Amino acid sequence: MATLPASPAAPFLPDPPAGGEPSAPGAPAFSPLYQQIKTLILRSLQAGEWKPGDMIPSELELAARFRVSQGTVRKAIDELATDNLLVRRQGKGTFVATHAEQHIQYRFLRVLPDAESPDAQGPAERRIIECRRLRAPAEVARQLALRTGDPLLLVKRVLAFSGTPTILEDIWLPGGPFKGLTQETLAGDKGPMYALFEADFGVRMVRAVERIKAVGADADAAALLGVEIGHPLLSVERLAYTYDDVPMELRRGLYRTDTRHYHNELS
Repeated sequence: MATLPASPAAPFLPDPPAGGEPSAPGAPAFSPLYQQIKTLILRSLQAGEWKPGDMIPSELELAARFRVSQGTVRKAIDELATDNLLVRRQGKGTFVATHAEQHIQYRFLRVLPDAESPDAQGPAERRIIECRRLRAPAEVARQLALRTGDPLLLVKRVLAFSGTPTILEDIWLPGGPFKGLTQETLAGDKGPMYALFEADFGVRMVRAVERIKAVGADADAAALLGVEIGHPLLSVERLAYTYDDVPMELRRGLYRTDTRHYHNELS
């Protein structure tokens, strides 16, 4: 079990309002208390106190640490589990979610075969076309919260399913956090790319925003995806964020949808 770091005596907190609890130490006092606890747990995740796959302290331990009720901690953890940042395991505890887990692996890969159920997804065959360093163009720098000319890594790859090239992706990564990432590393890794980012670079993608539209294949895309120029494709642009809403990846993908479809669930 993860252990709590030693800490000095808890600071004095003012008496709570009738029927309430005091504000958690170190958290802003203008939000509901469980949201303050959620923020404090997120800070620990961001700081690497508990890494992907680690078990976090129990609700009772966290309640003592933050000097709040167990129910307040439970509500904060429930929200983090809903956000896919934590995973509850019956009889074992609560763990930091990781992209290496089977049920998490395809959270961001939403293209599925037409003939199978939405829950079915198989491994993609990956071909890394290039992985090179360059200076950030203005438009990409803006989306990744960088300055024009900052170092970037551009990865171009094709994903195939059952031998059919299906997705062509350009992936832009900030150079600093991904220093040391090479084409050989990407080609040799057989797991999900986001799991590699976690394990080798300490970067966990926690949410993403996508823009989707229909386009026609240009000559480059047509050649790599095995279709004719002008063939209808689905263009998916994704901006992925790590903790604290820091943008860490801009991904532009072109999807063949003649035998597959883009699947999403809204709630």
